[in-house]
Amino acid sequence: MKVIEKKYLNSKKNLIYQLRREVEIQARLRHPNILRLYGYFHDSSRVYLVLEFAPQGGLYQLLRTNGTFPAAVAATYVRDVAKALVYLHANEVIHRDIKPENLLLDAKGVVKLADFGWSVKMDPEVRRQTFCGTLDYLPPEIVEDKPHDKAVDIWSMGILIYEFLVGSPPFQSDEMDETYQKISECKITFPENMDPLAKDLIQKLLQTEPGKRPTLQTLLQHPWILQNASKQTPTIPTQIERK
Repeated sequence: MKVIEKKYLNSKKNLIYQLRREVEIQARLRHPNILRLYGYFHDSSRVYLVLEFAPQGGLYQLLRTNGTFPAAVAATYVRDVAKALVYLHANEVIHRDIKPENLLLDAKGVVKLADFGWSVKMDPEVRRQTFCGTLDYLPPEIVEDKPHDKAVDIWSMGILIYEFLVGSPPFQSDEMDETYQKISECKITFPENMDPLAKDLIQKLLQTEPGKRPTLQTLLQHPWILQNASKQTPTIPTQIERK
């Protein structure tokens, strides 16, 4: 259950519209790696979203607990999120806020893409220009206030892989302006011990020009995914055991 205070919705411009759009989009989605929205109701002070139960919580906390994810765990999560995005994009939806906080685990450890507050329906004739998402995951086109399309989700997958394997996003800085600059220039520092295949995939995804980013199908067929992702979704304990 997600509970939203009506006074919060009324406190900022466009929040009511954003919530309505979130409900309209998520309620129609049916995919094993997307959190179901079963319905909603409201009373005098709150709006309640009835969501699929994800008792194991979010990947953000799991990542903070463990520091990083082993390649097999990271690749499995990335593969399953990519499958969810293939479904979204096929249904003309851009998520626009891929990050560990918006990835939840159900009782079996299956990853579920959640929080469609920034999602939007695609128009093939129109590129979006809304400044949205989470700073560390923003692509250059949004930072530079340029029109954007579904390629923003591809960029976010590159950031996600890096954070899973390193423990922090690649462009994270203390100063916001410095983060903006790093994103625009795509300045990435890789650990010396990073798997060359993982590095190759991240570099392919984090292209400053949206048209040069690979498709999700290409991501799913990348050697790093094929060699590391589990054929069955593993049950991930709170504390990941490392061999």
